[in-house]
Amino acid sequence: MKLIEYFKEFLKSEVNLNKTRIELLDKRVLTITEFLKQDETLSNNFIDTIPQGSYAHKTIIKPVQDYHQFDADLLLYLKEFEEWNPEDYVNNVYDIFKASSIYKDIVKRKDRCVVIDYKGDFHIDIVPFLERHGKKYITNRNEESFELTDSEAYNTWIDDKNRITNGNFVKVVRLLKYIRDYKTTFSVKSVVLNVLLGDRINDVALLQDPLCYQDLPTTLRTVMNSLKSYVDANYYMPIIYDPGQTGDDLSRRWDQEKYLNFRSKIIYYANKIEEAYVETNKDSSLKKWQAVFGEDFKAPKSTSNANSLSEQSKTFNDTEQNIVDLGIILKLNPIYKIVLQGRVLQKSGGFRPYLLSEHGNKVTTGRNIQFTILSCNVPTPYKIYWKILNRGDEAVKRNNIRGEIKEGGKVWNINESTNFRGDHYVECYIVKDNVCVARSRQIVSIL
Repeated sequence: MKLIEYFKEFLKSEVNLNKTRIELLDKRVLTITEFLKQDETLSNNFIDTIPQGSYAHKTIIKPVQDYHQFDADLLLYLKEFEEWNPEDYVNNVYDIFKASSIYKDIVKRKDRCVVIDYKGDFHIDIVPFLERHGKKYITNRNEESFELTDSEAYNTWIDDKNRITNGNFVKVVRLLKYIRDYKTTFSVKSVVLNVLLGDRINDVALLQDPLCYQDLPTTLRTVMNSLKSYVDANYYMPIIYDPGQTGDDLSRRWDQEKYLNFRSKIIYYANKIEEAYVETNKDSSLKKWQAVFGEDFKAPKSTSNANSLSEQSKTFNDTEQNIVDLGIILKLNPIYKIVLQGRVLQKSGGFRPYLLSEHGNKVTTGRNIQFTILSCNVPTPYKIYWKILNRGDEAVKRNNIRGEIKEGGKVWNINESTNFRGDHYVECYIVKDNVCVARSRQIVSIL
């Protein structure tokens, strides 16, 4: 059985990083960004900071122990300093932090980054990042070299996989990282795990089974069965190319012995997941899911009292609509595809324009975003509908969650401003003959 509510509870209580820690991380990142932007050494060359890694992709999970740290990666995007050598970037950024009374006791440096260590909670790795000769690089101070990268392309790749799976891909990643960290039965770098899982996701699977990514347990089953087939067919560690198209083989961060152990465990867990999914008895299914995730995978806490209190304390108008509320039939056709893209526009006084997907869908307040339908293969005629939903505490406090669905005629783009924090989204629907045959969503995480 799927036990969807059990998965929601498990993610919320055991897997996901606490909301307060994420909010604190966001605040620290904003403070560091402003500090670097205002520094007299960097100010003329400062372009932006870009969330990277699990911070950008929302795949950070709770540390195994409460006192263990988690980490976040932040690219420091700079115009090239003509007089600086590769080693100067990390060294000079380190010196800038070291000269600050706020950061001098919590800063250190590694080969490619400067680390701000908020001891007992988390650390932020700040990685100098620049464009030269039309390509993008990070720097290595020990090897005195520029290293080719395209972190923005990698972020976009993650975002594409998440869209195909209706937002379930990053949750699958978190679940596999949980198994890795809590059960310690296999070892694999997170970036390698992301690629192995993400490479199993594509539109072809939807053509074969339109429901294969419809919810989290189904997506987990689909991806793990595909990964099982892949590793079963590859006894020797395969080449794992960087989706950022740098040509980097990520398997160099692994070895054959660790891969073989990973291979056997993936086959084992995929079989266990299949057994739990197809089991029709609820109690038996629960025991089988617990064989995968442990005994903390359990029934959701009673929500009757919580719901009652929530209704009593609700002080906002719940104006959110679903497409079916308009009398439109929802019947998505996997043959049809629509691509919605959010682009943060240029802000006067600094901060370049960028695609949301390149920055982990993160943006600060006070920016303007243009949402554009890049492509749509649904044959005309059809109608376009738009939905803008605000979520989070500030949206509730301001009684401004919005969420109404409005017909947009033939308009292929809309503009919105980022007024307050929260995880929001914009969604567009393609309606043909009163049937919604395609839709696309752009996540917007406002810091």
